[in-house]
Amino acid sequence: MSQLPGFVKRIFTIHRKMLLGQVKAKYITRSLFTSSILFKKVSFNLSDIGEGIREVVVKEWFVKVGDKVSQFDNICEVQSDKASVTITSRYDGVIIKLHYQIDDTALVGQPLVDLETDDKIEKVEAIESVEVKETVDNSKQILETPVTSGTSYEGNTVLCIPSVRRLAKEHSLDLTAVSGTGKHGRVLKEDVLKYLEEPKRPVSSKTQSPAIPRNNEKGSDEELRKVEPIKGFTKAMFRTMTEALAIPHFGYSDEIKVTKLSALRKELKALPDLDVNITFLPFFIKAASNSLKKYPIINSSIDEKCENIIYWKQHNIGVAMATNQGLAVPVIKDVENLTILEIAKELQRLIQSGKNGTFSPSDLSGATFSISNIGIVGGTYTKPVILPPQVAIVAIGMTQILPRFDEVGNVVKEEIINISGSADHRIIDGVSMASFIRNLKKLIETPSLLFLNL
Repeated sequence: MSQLPGFVKRIFTIHRKMLLGQVKAKYITRSLFTSSILFKKVSFNLSDIGEGIREVVVKEWFVKVGDKVSQFDNICEVQSDKASVTITSRYDGVIIKLHYQIDDTALVGQPLVDLETDDKIEKVEAIESVEVKETVDNSKQILETPVTSGTSYEGNTVLCIPSVRRLAKEHSLDLTAVSGTGKHGRVLKEDVLKYLEEPKRPVSSKTQSPAIPRNNEKGSDEELRKVEPIKGFTKAMFRTMTEALAIPHFGYSDEIKVTKLSALRKELKALPDLDVNITFLPFFIKAASNSLKKYPIINSSIDEKCENIIYWKQHNIGVAMATNQGLAVPVIKDVENLTILEIAKELQRLIQSGKNGTFSPSDLSGATFSISNIGIVGGTYTKPVILPPQVAIVAIGMTQILPRFDEVGNVVKEEIINISGSADHRIIDGVSMASFIRNLKKLIETPSLLFLNL
């Protein structure tokens, strides 16, 4: 304020008095022009990266203020609720401002960085100055009426600013009970906070926190808790699960003998030229794809108006997995055209991307059916939640060696995996889901059928 020209300071002073109702003013305007030669400053906005993404979290900056960049140089890496994306520069120039820190949320369409380019431009400005004729009027003051829940104050007014009134409303606090220490008895924010901290105050039960120690006990609220914003994959999971639980789920479970499949897997792992890790999951993914051919309703979705069923020709199977950023469901595309070894290699790539946090947008989009492998952390049966707009999902439990009867009644050891499925009961009936899982079971228990695409 002290560095502003005198006439500008006078305008600020008069404007403030007008807001307080203490002056009346008459305006007379005139124009003042300035001109200069400047380097061109441009704001590089975060562009739309597709998939309906509207915000991202800045994970890493590759530049700092003062760095010179060229077109297509890496600027930063951002994490959306769908994938990690590297943002590149569209300009040649020098970085003069970074608008976000690490872990800040950046909005699509808003400035990401400011650059000073090599282009020179002539800047011409028109500044309107104001000559003010001031007259004092002390007859008006701004009186703020408190807003409280369900209470009327007849003739009572409290002098305060809107943010103080909002704070009082959040705590259902009667501002007339607070002694103001500001000028003319104005209630300040400090007055409200001091009032709330005093013991045995009648604060609404809606705002009381149960059994949280205050500053004079074990520690302040800030020391006793950690607040973390919902963002990234967690935000996507929050939104998706909220939508998913509006779907009427139908559940079906069964157990599958994987003794033969286990023996086949061991033979494959012993091959000297095998350059990929073979687990049970690629076999289940292929078995699911083969079963989707017989029961296409499982590989469908409902349109937004819930008026049509869309049958998908591609089998794009999502695989739910835990990552450092939260739950992600990367997608193996066109499974119907892939061999088990090709599925295993693609699965291995996606697992590595999950560990590194380097999923691309295409890795996390387009799923038509999903599989969750809870067996890697334990558990037998579960109730998997459908991921909209899909209409079905299966979950695989852990492997167990259990006694079972063979064809002639003898007790034998069998390797068992439990499978659980959920389906959208609005369009999938119980028989269809049960038949789908029974067919998948047959393929896993007789793995040679998988190689025949039966």
